[in-house]
Amino acid sequence: MTASDSRRYDVVIVGGGHNALVAAAYLARAGRRVVVIERTDAVGGAAVSERPWPGVDARLSRYSYLVSLLPQKIIDDLGLRVDLRRRRYSSYTPDPADPSRGILIDTQDAEATAASFARTLGDTGEAARFAAFGERLAPLGRAVFPTMTEPLLTADEVRERVGDDELFSAVTERPLGDLLRTSLESDLARGIALTDGLIGTFASSDDPSLVQNRCFLYHVIGGETGHWDVPVGGMGAVTAELERAAREAGAQIVTGVEVISISPDGDVHTMTDRSEVFHGDLVLSGVGRAVLDRLLAAGGAATTGADEPEGAQVKVNMLLSRLPRLRDESVTPEAAFSGTFHVNETMTQLDAAHAAASGGLIPEPLPVEIYCHSLTDPSILGEDLRASGAQTLTMFGLQVPHRLIDDTDPVAAGARLLAAAQASLDSVLAEPLRDCIFVAPDGRLCIEARTTSDLERSLNMVGGDIFHGALSWPWLTSAASTPAERWGVSTPHRRVLLCGSSAQRGGAVSGIGGQNAAMAALEILGGCG
Repeated sequence: MTASDSRRYDVVIVGGGHNALVAAAYLARAGRRVVVIERTDAVGGAAVSERPWPGVDARLSRYSYLVSLLPQKIIDDLGLRVDLRRRRYSSYTPDPADPSRGILIDTQDAEATAASFARTLGDTGEAARFAAFGERLAPLGRAVFPTMTEPLLTADEVRERVGDDELFSAVTERPLGDLLRTSLESDLARGIALTDGLIGTFASSDDPSLVQNRCFLYHVIGGETGHWDVPVGGMGAVTAELERAAREAGAQIVTGVEVISISPDGDVHTMTDRSEVFHGDLVLSGVGRAVLDRLLAAGGAATTGADEPEGAQVKVNMLLSRLPRLRDESVTPEAAFSGTFHVNETMTQLDAAHAAASGGLIPEPLPVEIYCHSLTDPSILGEDLRASGAQTLTMFGLQVPHRLIDDTDPVAAGARLLAAAQASLDSVLAEPLRDCIFVAPDGRLCIEARTTSDLERSLNMVGGDIFHGALSWPWLTSAASTPAERWGVSTPHRRVLLCGSSAQRGGAVSGIGGQNAAMAALEILGGCG
């Protein structure tokens, strides 16, 4: 079976996530004929907003929820109308040993932040050490982030741009735990920093693989500052803008169509009511490497040799009738929940949780972090909910690898993770979380857990891995000889490129994988960006 002329394109993009839409928009704006093929009925992948509870006018960012790595260059190039709001409070972290006190980091009041450190730790110097640690990391963002939308530099070139050999070595050559122990003295402050290396990544602070270091790097370089912002209108507003940009540029977007195989010569076989073949001079893969390998194998081609990925998180979405009271009466719930609220995330607890999960147990207590989108962006709630004082809450549980999900009963496993997450949060509240959960018209509590199993089932993310595999260093380790290699989007097949989170600088809601794939494709096709 061959593609008809109407199914022949310069570029066929498999998968309709946010990176695919970025690639499609760039390519179509350059005059290329491009089609995006998405198996579900809507594009966006994990960057979507949904109403999880019937009859409840709350539109939640159901999977991904904050934005840091989306470059202004992509926003400007594609004319995106997105509003990303900075949060005043960076984080609140109650002391697990005494939840009546906690560290509140106020980005607009250094004195209040210092007083919070001193009150919680009994140490007047840790606030200064924490601030100095952030300042020491700043060259990484300024040096590395601007390179993310350029051809890959070598590690030595990036090291030179950073201008601090010891910092570069500490982040890229030795386990993150070493840097945290030499920079900070308290278990609590070290844990606040370590969480940036563990979001969606299963590792200890001293893991020799350095997967935690790579995750940490991506978390602290976004926008050159490492700040994580709230997308107004929810994550779906970002995706909607990307879809608009792609369609207005002339890209074709096909939904509800399942790709069943990809061949190295550019044939993409699909199956809906009938079989069809889309042919591209190039094929861009917006799906994870593991999924791409299955599609290539089905097309009789050599695979990329990707390892089977494993996610390590549970995301809990909820709507509350009001924010719960805290044991720490010196901090308002509005301040605590508007930033990242760390619960049971000291460095010791995070490492202990990793050890427990490695042994097949759900960590107790489960390290979780929480934030309230609606405090920064009330628009995601209907008028009546806003007037009533209702708020959304997102809770993200760490150190829960996919191996903990029982394949024979994933629902029960999800319920256990949800219970563990609630128990962890309850340990620092002055009242049970359950008493604050909004009740839907049908009598159900407005709370849901999205496990790695849910991600695998609903989004085809193998192992529930939100990064589609381990993150990679954003620079070259060996010489590049092709456009695909220079842009970090190569596969063993000349006409098949990566454009999603599996690309060398993929991961999180950034659009970087899509932009880089488009640039490589235009070079290969003889276009110009």
